[in-house]
Amino acid sequence: MASTVYFTDFTTHTGSRLTKLAELIKAAGFYNINFERQYAAIKIHFGEPGNLAFLRPNYAKVVADAVKSKGGKPFLTDCNTMYVGRRKDAVSHLDAAYENGYSPLTTGCQIIIGDGLKGTDDVLIPINGELVKEAKIGRAVADADIIISMNHFKMHEETGIGGALKNLGMGCGSRAGKTEMHCDGKPQSSARCRACGMCIKNCGQDAIAMVEKKAHIDHEKCVGCGRCIGICPFDAIRTADFSTSNLLCKKISEYALAVIKNKPSFHINFVMDVTPACDCHAGNDSPVVADIGMFASFDPTALDVACAEAVANAPVLSGSLLDGKKLKGDLFKTMYPHTDWRVGPEHAEKIGLGSTEYKLIKV
Repeated sequence: MASTVYFTDFTTHTGSRLTKLAELIKAAGFYNINFERQYAAIKIHFGEPGNLAFLRPNYAKVVADAVKSKGGKPFLTDCNTMYVGRRKDAVSHLDAAYENGYSPLTTGCQIIIGDGLKGTDDVLIPINGELVKEAKIGRAVADADIIISMNHFKMHEETGIGGALKNLGMGCGSRAGKTEMHCDGKPQSSARCRACGMCIKNCGQDAIAMVEKKAHIDHEKCVGCGRCIGICPFDAIRTADFSTSNLLCKKISEYALAVIKNKPSFHINFVMDVTPACDCHAGNDSPVVADIGMFASFDPTALDVACAEAVANAPVLSGSLLDGKKLKGDLFKTMYPHTDWRVGPEHAEKIGLGSTEYKLIKV
């Protein structure tokens, strides 16, 4: 059965995108959730400092204020990363969030790092999935009564797309959970390597070394996070086995199921600044398509499919990394040939996490 996805574009004339966001979530049934005295985790990516494609805190305030207006207790949350960067522990993570404008003053609610100081504070949630039996979810997320995801929709070097499923699944996994999801995707270097050393600088596991002027990845140390794939300026690193990308997508969907299992949830995708890679990088490339709009739904799977198809049907922007490239299937497959973005949503549907069919209603 098709799920309902609500959409509003960014045309405001003399109005505000924030007003349109408030109207969108109202139309989509946000206020049908019972927020009274409930802890509402608003899962968001605070952005790696240096990357300017992350969602502005102004959007988070609209949602937090909406929760509070119904007697709820909202808090913004994300879990620590497993790779080199500014969000690897809670202290640095909060510093990064503040640097990017997130604070109780700008968002109207507190910020809690979901898996604790060092990324080890998690809860095992049984799901008995095809690949995951017990998901390791950050404790603050697991303890919340309601889950709201606010997602910057973009391309992704390992999953094809980054939307609600990835923000929920990968984003709410503890460090051990992230390792479990990534562990099948071991990358390898190719003849394109120019020995620039960027992969070595960005590997959090000390798994890469230069051997005869080529990057060599030690798969015994590598946890498969994919950071080196996105950071390589010469596209010299790829996942060794196509199937590992599919396994990653499926595990993310199973983790997303664990996050919202037996809880009310609501999801918002912002299809803007659709960059070629994840917001986890300390920088971002030009968008590949023009800003499309905001989408909202109770179904994260239908939401991601609606956004992916909207991007796939959009014209490529001049000067972007996709400009002039020969189309191979769709824009996502053209950008990252080793990925298939549909694997994640299709697996999510299979395990009971929503539907890949949707009905789009414009607000």
